[in-house]
Amino acid sequence: MASAAPRSRLTPPTPAMHPHRKRARSPPASGSLVRCSSSGNGAPRDHRRRWQSPAAGSPGRVYQRHRAQQYGVPSRRWVLAEEASTSDGDACTIMSYNILADNNAHYHPDLYLDVPWDAMRWDSRRRLIIREIRHWDPDLEVDRFRDIATEMENRGYQSRFKGRTGDAKDGCATFWKSKGLHLLEEDSIDFSEYNLRNNVAQIFVFELNRAQKLVVGNIHVLFNPKRGDVKLGQIRMLLEKANALAEKWGGIPIVLAGDFNSTPDFTEVPMERRRSKKCNWGNSNNRGHHGEPLATSYHKKFLGTVDYLWYTAGLECSRVLDTLPVGFLRRTRGLPTREIGSDHLPIVAEFVFTESAASTDSDQEDESDEDKESEEEATRGQHIYFSSDSDSSDEVG
Repeated sequence: MASAAPRSRLTPPTPAMHPHRKRARSPPASGSLVRCSSSGNGAPRDHRRRWQSPAAGSPGRVYQRHRAQQYGVPSRRWVLAEEASTSDGDACTIMSYNILADNNAHYHPDLYLDVPWDAMRWDSRRRLIIREIRHWDPDLEVDRFRDIATEMENRGYQSRFKGRTGDAKDGCATFWKSKGLHLLEEDSIDFSEYNLRNNVAQIFVFELNRAQKLVVGNIHVLFNPKRGDVKLGQIRMLLEKANALAEKWGGIPIVLAGDFNSTPDFTEVPMERRRSKKCNWGNSNNRGHHGEPLATSYHKKFLGTVDYLWYTAGLECSRVLDTLPVGFLRRTRGLPTREIGSDHLPIVAEFVFTESAASTDSDQEDESDEDKESEEEATRGQHIYFSSDSDSSDEVG
């Protein structure tokens, strides 16, 4: 018996396989910051490839494989002194802000590996920095870079800039409101002249409202953690020159501001600072054992406090601006961000002149022994303390 042939099955034709074609990347725009990711099993990563300055004339498209998550910045609040000031003297608000010079960020990309490329662009950071200064509206502002001078002057500030020597393009800058503050005298320190590296400092004498006078110092201390001797030499020289200028003008008070590149437990810090009175305000759970904020700076290799405001007798600190919680900072994985323009937080304090600041030279001469004691007390420099949550090159920081 013949059997029926099996029915053939109909199957769709197999589609032709084409080799996978990778999408070509357009070269980045000139001067943009590019993030280059590398495989975990590949060759050792070259950090300098992460941020690069492409050749001029390149098309304006930049690719980035990963956009780091960004968080809204918590609002900062003023923390008032526990004991209200009894002085009705003039008040002056001072801000110290290390704004991260663009050339330093470019030469040390290993510190900003987790920062999105667009958050590192100077035009974006400059806008955020200007916004921050404008919001807190200080009478005096000290930082490290002159590129914001034009915009600050348009807002009623006068300024002075002292650049570092050698190939460095950054330095120290001081801005003050021309309406309320009158510059009486200025000086600067080029530490390279004393074999203390090429850092610089500024010292000014201001008159507030044609009445009170004060000395303001601005410094950026050497970063190198192995050269504590140089750090100490720079700080001591600034203290000596500021004290000499204060005595020249009749024993007026002093405020020293800046990035001292020294943590609160720095063992070689001048004894004057160790004897100083602490202003421990805010929640005790948010401070370290020194009473300092837990962090004023954050990048890939450091989270901690290095920025300070020091002040002497004749002034009372009526309030300080709280720092950001450490928990928030850790979630950013490093500063700057798209909302914070630097790897440092600006520190701000309001000072009130006390009656002792108005004492005359003749009053001081009457009691020479008490004069000596008050001079020693003045050199000790009281220290501002803020609240907050819980072998590198010389130029960084």
